[in-house]
Amino acid sequence: MNLRGMMAIYRFEMARTGRTLIQSVVSPVLSTSLYFVVFGGAIGSRITDIDGVPYGSFIVPGLIMMSLLQLSISNASFAIYFPKFTGTIYEILSAPISYFEVVCAYVGAAATKAIIVGLIILATAALFVPMRIAHPLVMVLFLVLTAIAFSLFGFIIGLWADGFEKLQLVPLLIVTPLAFLGGSFYSIQMLPPFWHAVSLFNPVVYLVSGFRWAFYETSDVGVAISLGMTLLFLLACLGVVMWMLKTGYKLKN
Repeated sequence: MNLRGMMAIYRFEMARTGRTLIQSVVSPVLSTSLYFVVFGGAIGSRITDIDGVPYGSFIVPGLIMMSLLQLSISNASFAIYFPKFTGTIYEILSAPISYFEVVCAYVGAAATKAIIVGLIILATAALFVPMRIAHPLVMVLFLVLTAIAFSLFGFIIGLWADGFEKLQLVPLLIVTPLAFLGGSFYSIQMLPPFWHAVSLFNPVVYLVSGFRWAFYETSDVGVAISLGMTLLFLLACLGVVMWMLKTGYKLKN
């Protein structure tokens, strides 16, 4: 395994975060803080609690997960698209480093940045609402798996996109609505039976539910099912990425 090559890509991507600190860290933290003020303050005064958890505390896992999805996708998609745009991707593809190692480096950097921001948001949330983490190891597990899975998904978008506008197309039209409808701000148990059944086809429901269980031991679906769906999505995205690289999809033509 070419560890030196992987670390070179990883360090370069992590260094880019320092050059775009406001966009990469400050902006998502401020945006999430506004959610706490608006939803926690305005709606929290009308909804006392959900499953015995104060509403302001209840939305913390959902807000962290929603930010994690968006950041993982944007970090990974831009990281692989920019070399395509400048033409430097061919230097990477011709280097003595395997496709799997390239994916590990880019996805590892994107996931690391998303996890760091997620932890900062978690610390910020503690300033607004009381909360507890019943299962810290499970919380970290879901945090890491989700960041990796959606960084892989963002990698797919970056390989597929042939213009900067397409980098925002899928996150804007698909991922963001799924995040809002995935139980980030409510429990799907509160929905009518038909919409509750429809919500179970939303993959974000399983991510948010499992992550919330790690905090308050309350969830909309079983934690084992949530973990299984997360791993399934991760493996599916990894398979698609490897296929795209091996076939040179939108790279060799």
